[in-house]
Amino acid sequence: MKITTQLDINVVAVDLDDEVTIMLDLEAPATDADQQRPPASLEIVLDRSGSMTGAPLEGAKDALIALVRRLEPTDNFGLVTFDHTAQVVVPAGPISDKEEVIAQIRRVTTGGSTDLGAGLLRGLRELKRAARGGGTLLVVSDGHVNAGLRDVNDFAGVAEKAHMDGIVISTLGYGEHYDETLLTALARSGSGNHVFANDPDAAIAAIAGEVAGLLAKALQAVTLTLVLRPAVEMMRLYNDLPGHALPDGRIMIEIGDLYASEKRRLLMKLKVPAMADLGSVEVATLELEYIELPRLIQHAAKLPVGVNIVPGTDAARRLVHPVVESEKLFQEAQHAKKQASEAFERHEVGSARAHLVEAKSHLSRALSLVPVEAAAEFEKEIASVDRMTDIASERSTEYMSKLSRSSYHQMNRKRGRTDDSGIDGSSAV
Repeated sequence: MKITTQLDINVVAVDLDDEVTIMLDLEAPATDADQQRPPASLEIVLDRSGSMTGAPLEGAKDALIALVRRLEPTDNFGLVTFDHTAQVVVPAGPISDKEEVIAQIRRVTTGGSTDLGAGLLRGLRELKRAARGGGTLLVVSDGHVNAGLRDVNDFAGVAEKAHMDGIVISTLGYGEHYDETLLTALARSGSGNHVFANDPDAAIAAIAGEVAGLLAKALQAVTLTLVLRPAVEMMRLYNDLPGHALPDGRIMIEIGDLYASEKRRLLMKLKVPAMADLGSVEVATLELEYIELPRLIQHAAKLPVGVNIVPGTDAARRLVHPVVESEKLFQEAQHAKKQASEAFERHEVGSARAHLVEAKSHLSRALSLVPVEAAAEFEKEIASVDRMTDIASERSTEYMSKLSRSSYHQMNRKRGRTDDSGIDGSSAV
């Protein structure tokens, strides 16, 4: 894996407290054409409650059938459906008979209420039984939970425990009425993706994208541990990723899995205490650990982060790194976008639009700092925010909340990925 770091400032004034922002860029290795892909393990947990009747369920079934046709006979696949109870439609295991699996998918019909917890727990049990080395579980739902497990924190706890067992949980929210808070919490704690699909075609594309990432997985269980010098403090992790404070004071951040050639970017702000001695000093160490596929090789890398302590007159002349500064502004824009989503969820359209205007302001400032070759990415994000602002009064607040939340997660949690997202279709995270 290619790893690079940059600081917004690399000199700090002697005897003064200061702040330093670290930008960490990761790039997974490309696919080796001579290596055989290891078997993949995928469990689908599909909502078949009454609200999925008609096009939603038929679109989901078409997407799953297309998914099965892409898998190899050695891949593990399973399907659990749920309404007020959970049902095992396709027992998890190798798909040696694709046509029979497809026939079982076609026979799925809609039922009653929505007990997502029952489906999730049954799906996890199936996946653990068939794939002892972990795998991916994808939840597809179009509604709010109205039976069984309901608390968001309980769902997040289940996902976090599953991830510790090597299982990645991704979620697909279908239509305008699902619980985005619940599904995004599941994906966050499960180190997976959250995708918003507004219609059957978007659902098919979204599931196809999720499977493409699964089949091209290059790195697994990527974690970053931040080791701070005494008195240095972690002020902010801009990316909304699961983090854990370890007993020895270190901070472990779950980055998740990366597909071949995928790029990811993290941003962290540290508080550096006043130091009395001039010269170079190490303020932190970044420790990365990951498993390289398909050979299951474990890797570890350490990157020291240092600054120069200089007289105040020298520090006054320092220049802020424009790329790191632009990334800070980019992430401030994402924070404003999340606030817009929350305002839409409360049906406060005026407040939501104001947050989107704020997001554009941050992005415009960032655009003025980036080099020409990076401008297109910022221009695309500005156009996306403009489009959201334009349609805010035309579309329902439910739609806008899900669209802006999904866009936030794509550009914040999975920052650096090259997935495309559509403003009126699906938005990958």
